[in-house]
Amino acid sequence: MYNWFFVLLFRSSKSQLKSSAPWGVIGSFGIEECYDTNNPKRGVALIINQVNFSSMEKREGSNKDRDDMSSVLQRIGFDVRVFDDCNRKQLLSGLQEIANEDHTKNDCLVIVVMTHGKENNLLYASDKSYEVNRLWEPFIGGACPSLIGKPKLFFVQACRGKKLDQGVQLVRMSVDSIDVQSSPESMRYVIPTMADLLVMYSTYDGHYSWRNTSKGSWFIQSLCIELEASAHCRELLHILTAVARRVAYQYQSNVPDSAKLDAKKQMPCTVSMLTKLLYFTPKK
Repeated sequence: MYNWFFVLLFRSSKSQLKSSAPWGVIGSFGIEECYDTNNPKRGVALIINQVNFSSMEKREGSNKDRDDMSSVLQRIGFDVRVFDDCNRKQLLSGLQEIANEDHTKNDCLVIVVMTHGKENNLLYASDKSYEVNRLWEPFIGGACPSLIGKPKLFFVQACRGKKLDQGVQLVRMSVDSIDVQSSPESMRYVIPTMADLLVMYSTYDGHYSWRNTSKGSWFIQSLCIELEASAHCRELLHILTAVARRVAYQYQSNVPDSAKLDAKKQMPCTVSMLTKLLYFTPKK
């Protein structure tokens, strides 16, 4: 026989909750639905731009992505920093230095990575590869106490394999259509180590990610356009859905001399562990 128990958060000793569900329940009383963006600062936004490599092809067009993304993030209010062509040691130590800073007065953290990548979630610095999770390990859980409970957003422009997306035709059909209250009492609770993390990849696992050598990458350019248009008025996941839609519907490769590469598509992929809504409300 199993003895089920329930973990409850009470506003007072008189609060009670009965349930027959066979799992632990934690009440969400007093937890806001939106992240707090009323801090004095928006936060740090790091752009990792890898153009030149010791043994890989130069990433032409990445500097345009860097400049456009930097401009957009600055207008949203971020403290933008740029790492250009770092080797692995420089990159990982730079991430740790940012993690060691005090982010208490910041709303969130943003890291944008533009580099080569391949299968098994490997990204490249100028000299060596590293696993993608090395990007956020310095910032999650107790590794960076001043960012606990704050959104940590990672955007990765890189190939994740060599597969090409041939796309599929969409046939459109027309159809008929008809027109807990807050408490002054402080509350302490435990959140998962990976909570409040979002990673958006330019493409899904195993697939190629497209970049124009003069106009920049499909993904980063779409992200810039949608953030510029909606950062202050739409919730983040709505914005990222618009980014995915723009890449999916408005871009297609044009390589007429290569049947293998011509007329191919790309689908961004978002992994969200955010626990609240995120709005980049304008700073006063």
